[in-house]
Amino acid sequence: MNKKNIFRTLAIAAFAAVAMTSCDKSKSQVDDKEPAAQTASTATKIAYVEVDSIMSQYKFCKDYSLILQKKGQNIQNTLAQKQQALEAAAANFQQKVQQNAYTREQAQSIQMSLQKQSNDLQALNQRLSGEFQTETEKYNNALRDSIQHYLALYNKDKKYTLILSKAGDNILYADKAHDITNEVIAGLNKAYKQAPAEKAATEKKK
Repeated sequence: MNKKNIFRTLAIAAFAAVAMTSCDKSKSQVDDKEPAAQTASTATKIAYVEVDSIMSQYKFCKDYSLILQKKGQNIQNTLAQKQQALEAAAANFQQKVQQNAYTREQAQSIQMSLQKQSNDLQALNQRLSGEFQTETEKYNNALRDSIQHYLALYNKDKKYTLILSKAGDNILYADKAHDITNEVIAGLNKAYKQAPAEKAATEKKK
């Protein structure tokens, strides 16, 4: 696996359909009318939430994104340092071989050692990649669960039939009257602030 691409995707994007489904930064046009209160003139009440706003303004998401970025960078640095050391050792070995500095037996022994180091580095790469993927999935699940839990409480009073996630162009048109993004973000951040145990766990991992 190319080490430059191991951890290039750090965005948290494991939302359920009732909440968020991606972290696409692109925008689709919406009506410019000012948000207004939902009317009760129809039996179906629909609202939507802007995904990119959740990802950029929900502190839970921001905190965990920073944790993953730091962890990913640390892994990259560890692998890069070991790779550089191995390459330097291999270059030194080749130079010494050309200078006839080793006996045949010595050269074979060093070559076997370098091959073992290469195999160990590949194994470390796979192990750290797997651990990072597990951490990412854990945070994705925590993010999804926190949003689902809040929306379930939020909707007890609002009584929406559907709460959609608006990411990129997945919704071609959306009336701003149905946009509850700011309200949801405020509620999510308030709930997160009031969860000291959860917040402490996040801070401990930084």
